[in-house]
Amino acid sequence: MSHEPSGLGRLSAVVTTLAIDCGGGGIKGTVLDEAGTMRARPLRVPTPYPLPPSLFVKTLLDLAGRLPTADRLTVGMPGMLRHGVVVATPHYVTRSGPRSRVDPDLLAEWTGFDVRTALSDAFGVPALVLNDAEVHGAGVVAGSGCELVLTLGTGLGCALFDGGALAPHLELSQAPVRWGMTYDTYIGEPERRRLGDGFWSRRVRQVVDGLRPVFRWDRLYLGGGNSRLIRPEQLARMGEDVVVVPNTAALVGGVRAWQLTPPRPVDGHPAA
Repeated sequence: MSHEPSGLGRLSAVVTTLAIDCGGGGIKGTVLDEAGTMRARPLRVPTPYPLPPSLFVKTLLDLAGRLPTADRLTVGMPGMLRHGVVVATPHYVTRSGPRSRVDPDLLAEWTGFDVRTALSDAFGVPALVLNDAEVHGAGVVAGSGCELVLTLGTGLGCALFDGGALAPHLELSQAPVRWGMTYDTYIGEPERRRLGDGFWSRRVRQVVDGLRPVFRWDRLYLGGGNSRLIRPEQLARMGEDVVVVPNTAALVGGVRAWQLTPPRPVDGHPAA
């Protein structure tokens, strides 16, 4: 099947969405229909480093070129974004990936970068760019009450929904938790590898117990690639209001995110 350079752009009766989930170690994407059904097998590429914004955009374009065309784009990426503009991103400002040294030039390039406009211009379609945990949450929340989403992967992702509406993003991952460690480092992938799944699972349960009186959620969803590694006995101790959700929600949420978060228009590309 032939593709346009961007892999996007052809309109059809059914609105299709290219959903791309950008992590510290890998970037994966697929195309979904309005019901959230995948129209192509998800593809994954390693996250390249160092990663200036220009290479980030090119990497997403190259990935899209291997997938069917779509009418709009949803991207979830780590860090704090406001209206598609990067306030801070933890991994992409480093020299060689998560936990490596921050590159001052990359930090300057990424801070204040309007990634939504850049991607909308590059792909030629409306784009929605959110924190990756927020896209993940869009795929799983019931839309009733206070719902918290925590994603466990390279670090910790967080998204809060109230009655299905997305609350302003908080970088919980950067808050101190214990021994001078942030949540990112306390229960992130390096610590899981060091501790083993058993001790790491206990840490996750302790984090959940500590956050319960802060958020008073009606439902807590644990997602991300490492959520499936939580030991059953620790999950059972967290309570019935805590559920583990599949990591595929990070892509499926790419469709529902447009309903939960009305996109602001981008010059030259009206919101869908």
